[in-house]
Parts: sequence; C-alpha cells; structure tokens
Amino acid sequence: MPEALTTETALEEAIAATATPSSSQDKPRSLWSDAWHDLRRNPFFVISGVLIILLVLVAAVPGMFTSTDPRHADLAHHYLTGPNWSHIGQADWFGYDGQGRSVYARTVYGARASITVGIFTTLGVAVLGSAMGMIAGYYGGWIDSLLSRLTDVFFGIPLLLGAIVALNAFTHRSVWTVVAAMVFLGWTQITRVMRGSVITVKQQDFVQAARALGAGTGRILLRHILPNAVAPVIVVSTIALGGYISLEATLSFLGIGLPDSAVSWGNDISSAQTVIRTAPHVLFFPSAMLSLTVLAFIMLGDAVRDALDPKMR
Repeated sequence: MPEALTTETALEEAIAATATPSSSQDKPRSLWSDAWHDLRRNPFFVISGVLIILLVLVAAVPGMFTSTDPRHADLAHHYLTGPNWSHIGQADWFGYDGQGRSVYARTVYGARASITVGIFTTLGVAVLGSAMGMIAGYYGGWIDSLLSRLTDVFFGIPLLLGAIVALNAFTHRSVWTVVAAMVFLGWTQITRVMRGSVITVKQQDFVQAARALGAGTGRILLRHILPNAVAPVIVVSTIALGGYISLEATLSFLGIGLPDSAVSWGNDISSAQTVIRTAPHVLFFPSAMLSLTVLAFIMLGDAVRDALDPKMR
C-alpha cells in the first residue's frame, strides 16, 4: 500500500512539473489573441480603426459635429455659395448646394444612411450566409447539393442588377428596404467561404472526439466548428462592408436606392452632377467622404486578413 501511494505521488508530481510552464517560455496564444497581437502592430489597422470609430461616431451622433439642419434651404442667400473657411459658422465650411442647403451638414448627416446600410447588410449577409454554409458543409449529401445549387443560382445574379430589379418593386423605399434587398442577394460568397471552412474543420480530431463523447449536433456546430471556421468569414465580411456602402451610394445615385428626401451621399452626388462645372464643391465633399469611408473599411479588411490568414505570416 505505501508503495502504491509513493508511485501515485510521484506520478502527480511529474504531471504537475510537465504542466507548469517554464518561466523562460511565453504562454502560448490562441488564434484570436495572436491575431490581436499582430493587429495592434499594424499601422493600417490603427489608421483605419481610428477613421472607422470617427465615422461611426459621426453617423451615430451627427449633432456633435454640426448644429445645422441638413434640410434647411435658403435659395435667396446661399445658392451654390462656395466654401468659406474663414467664417465662424460650420455651415459655410463646405459651401452650399443648388437648393441653398449646407453641404457640410448634409455630408455629416449623410454618413448615417450609408454606414447603417453597410453595417447591417454585412451583419445580415454574415448571419444568413454562415448559417447556410454551416448546414451545407456539416451535413453534406443531398442537403449540400441542394444548397450549393441554390447558391449557384443566386451567385449568377449580378448584385447591382439584382438590387435594381428588387428595389424597383417597392414604391416606398427606406434604409431597411435597401438592406433587405442587398442581404437577399449578397449572401452567396459568405456561404461558399463558410462551407469550405466547415468541411475542413469537421474532419479535425477534436470534432470527432466531441461526436464520440455524445455531443449533439447543435453543440458541435456552435461550440467546436463555428469558432474555428468563422475566421475567413470575418475577413470576407470586413472587406465586403466597404463594397456595400459603395453599392448603396450607387443605387441612390441612380435614383433606385434611398428616396430623394433622404440625406445620403449618393443622393447628394446625384444632385451635384448638374452643377459640377459651376460648383464642383457640391460634388467633391460627399464624394471624398464616401471614398474615405470605403477605403477605411477595405484597409481594415486587409489588416484582418493578414492577421488571420496563416499563409500571410
């Protein structure tokens, strides 16, 4: 009996010594902590992150940046007046448009519609595409074949053309109408990415071990497969967000997106094309803000891709 106790004690000490990391070794990091470690040292991530935080703040609380009503028009005094940087009033900084409205105020308030459409479209596409990709990749068989063929059908529809056709069916359009149309047509890429990632992850040993221990399908998908398969989806979604903002501006420019009464960069760019020669400032400022926003999200997506893709290391 004492020998057995001595052997057990020695075994416990050996396991403890093996499990205790050496002071000279760094604690191993997970994929996400390793990615965050790299992102913090990437100047493109820092710059794009600061810009995006500022843009989201402008979209959420535009009253912090201007007290001027973006719909207030004064044709008698401000018809196509150019920018006036020496004036103390913020409304004069970017000049006025063809209806006597402050271009600065409209540029600030226009961020809300564009960024709202971009963020919620990305969330909707990521959730819908990830769910369908997980089902197709995990179950396989006829379910995978059916969902893959459905994905091919929607993938063959050009997103801009499909959105034009879908939005023309609505007499009254809003931000949420545009979001619904873009989510309905834009989930295919995420589905393909998630399907391929799930097929790779479900063959790993830890998934097989969880299945052998009696874990249910829901637990395996949510606790084991999803956290290990979602990284490519995050990369694609982050890069696509800028494209959705650009698409909303394109639809509004064509008169098919948000209504003319909505304050949107696309609407302002559309109305500025008639006075581009006499008052280029009406076109320049909303276009510059749109380009800066899209660029910031694309830079963020590139930085996230470099941090999460092992091939880029």
